[in-house]
Amino acid sequence: MRKSDSPRWKFAAGAMTLVTAFAAVAACGSDADNSAARPAAGPHSMHAGASPAPPQSLRAGERFLDLKMAEAYTPTAPEGGGTDEYRCQVIDPDLTKTAFVTGTQFAPENVAIAHHAIVYAVPPDRAALVRKQDAKTPGLGWQCFGGTGVPGADVEGDDQGATWVDTWAPGATETLLDQDIGFKLGPGSLIILQIHYNLLATDGKPAGSDRSAVRLRLTDGTPQTRELETWSLDAPTDLPCAADESGPLCDRAASIADVTKRFGPDVGESADRQVEECNPGGVPKPGNTQTCDQKVPAPMTLFAGFGHMHLLGRAIKVELNPGTPNAKVVLDVPQFDFDNQRLMKLPSPVEIGPGDTLRVTCTHDARLRRQLPQLKKLPPRYVVWGDGTSDEMCTGIMTVSPRKS
Repeated sequence: MRKSDSPRWKFAAGAMTLVTAFAAVAACGSDADNSAARPAAGPHSMHAGASPAPPQSLRAGERFLDLKMAEAYTPTAPEGGGTDEYRCQVIDPDLTKTAFVTGTQFAPENVAIAHHAIVYAVPPDRAALVRKQDAKTPGLGWQCFGGTGVPGADVEGDDQGATWVDTWAPGATETLLDQDIGFKLGPGSLIILQIHYNLLATDGKPAGSDRSAVRLRLTDGTPQTRELETWSLDAPTDLPCAADESGPLCDRAASIADVTKRFGPDVGESADRQVEECNPGGVPKPGNTQTCDQKVPAPMTLFAGFGHMHLLGRAIKVELNPGTPNAKVVLDVPQFDFDNQRLMKLPSPVEIGPGDTLRVTCTHDARLRRQLPQLKKLPPRYVVWGDGTSDEMCTGIMTVSPRKS
């Protein structure tokens, strides 16, 4: 069964209107001589001394809920070198009745090390999985990258069960949704903060603690409130080693075996499964650019979307009915920035339904591996789908609202 035919729709992730957009930022972890790295808008000048802008006024029926990490956390660089740590923390909003999130604002405490953050929502039926993950990991929270890191309560692949609610980068203000739509949070729902801590300024040495927070704008909703859902459009990742690279993991089968060893058979089987679903004849097509067509399974309205890849991502695009007179580009990120994966509103909603096709196209670049501190000390590899820093993904995450006809 293709993902487009699957009933596993992700839990209420989306926004029809963004009043403010995230600032375009450069990756702090990049070397100064970064000729192969993705273009950037400018230096990360807003790390030091930045303070969150005040939220906009509450609208009728809204209230703020301020949530803070349970305790301060002191990030440490990973073993073997590097200056980056990705840490997930769980926060219980203690909701006793259903509410809708109509706005989000992340507030970093230690702006010198908080590089970027992602806010996830976990529905009540997946909360136990998150608490189990938290309990089995020493210290506050757990290591994560590109998602929640919780099997069965993540945002991608077979581990779906959480929602990507918001992304913060220095300079971003409150993300405000239209008042009549929102992220549905039921009693027992949890919030996960994934914070990317960067210790480049201290050469990887501890640089103090952080106890960041997030402010949710909540409303009880009305019969007219629209609950949004997300649809993930995935394509394979089959990125060979660069021409001047070599090593055991430059073999595709060896790389898949390595991913399977690190994350288990569900993730390890993803590379071949996606090739079977997306490529005619089920044959891998090694190269920088991969595509996948998915049929629209039911009537729905498309409002927004964003692209998700990892550190080797260059560009991502989603097209509606490509190659036809009605073709339309609904998502275009020509200069992908892992640290600024922002939701992009369509100029106007697009009605889609059975008979339509959505195509996702991703371009990755193996040359970035030698430029990024997180990757440059790792052995070269044939990059396939996986959850780790050295692995990749290709996903267009589209915000939709189902319709009856």
